[in-house]
Amino acid sequence: MAFRPLVLLPLVVFAVFGVLAYQGMQNGDQPLPSMMQGRSAAPVRVTDLGPGAPMSDADLRLPGVKLVNFWASWCEPCRAEHPILAALQKEGVVIYGVNYKDTPEAAAKFLEEMGNPYAKIGADAGPMALDWGVYGVPETYVINGQGVVILRLAGPITAGNLESELRPAMKKAAQ
Repeated sequence: MAFRPLVLLPLVVFAVFGVLAYQGMQNGDQPLPSMMQGRSAAPVRVTDLGPGAPMSDADLRLPGVKLVNFWASWCEPCRAEHPILAALQKEGVVIYGVNYKDTPEAAAKFLEEMGNPYAKIGADAGPMALDWGVYGVPETYVINGQGVVILRLAGPITAGNLESELRPAMKKAAQ
């Protein structure tokens, strides 16, 4: 009986796949890249979502640090991060809210139940989240006084990333 190297091909392919999978798991969670960091924020395109004027491009260029938070009423991680947003608002942090793929009624009910930490709020008019590079909600952007994105934080704000990522970015944005 002659040796057939093709018989070993499935075993070799499986071994290579196993090595690559193991290496991928060792890298841990890597943050999603953001093309916005270090660049001027994309245009604000929102529709009115409640009392007061919705946020605008001019708001992002006002002096000081501000956050832009994309959220939705149907988003459980948005609900989980909401108390942290409320605490930041009490500290005097300016937070603009962009409601994403939601109904005005559901958004209003969410804010009535959870409180409204937003200085201004609007609903994504369609292309805004795409222009900003939003993968999903929640996502929070730290913006400096020139309207430049300092940080994009994908996922909910937690006690851990508040101290390790968000506050350092806010400090950098204030310089």
